[in-house]
Amino acid sequence: MPEARPELLQGTLDLLILQTLTPGPLHGWAISKRIQQASGDTLTVGQGSLYPALYRLEARGWIDGSDGQSAEGRRIKIYQLTRAGRRQLAREVAGWRLLAAGVDSVLQGA
Repeated sequence: MPEARPELLQGTLDLLILQTLTPGPLHGWAISKRIQQASGDTLTVGQGSLYPALYRLEARGWIDGSDGQSAEGRRIKIYQLTRAGRRQLAREVAGWRLLAAGVDSVLQGA
């Protein structure tokens, strides 16, 4: 029986996208692949989840999207983290660590 992949908690995708854009700008497909690679193929982000999240983050001013062109000559949108996005990432990381510590305590029977 194949091993089930974990589902992302609501809001976690925002955190992952913001973190993935920290080193520099990427287009949507590259963001998805980077998350998958960084998680050791544990996490996969489909287009149906990725693009609504990118649009939401852009609307909040946490990322900025600009038109670009792929190596194959296709039009793409390239996203980069904004200053507001960096501040939000710090808040998201702190919240995630607090949540993870609480869940870990419950799992250890505290």
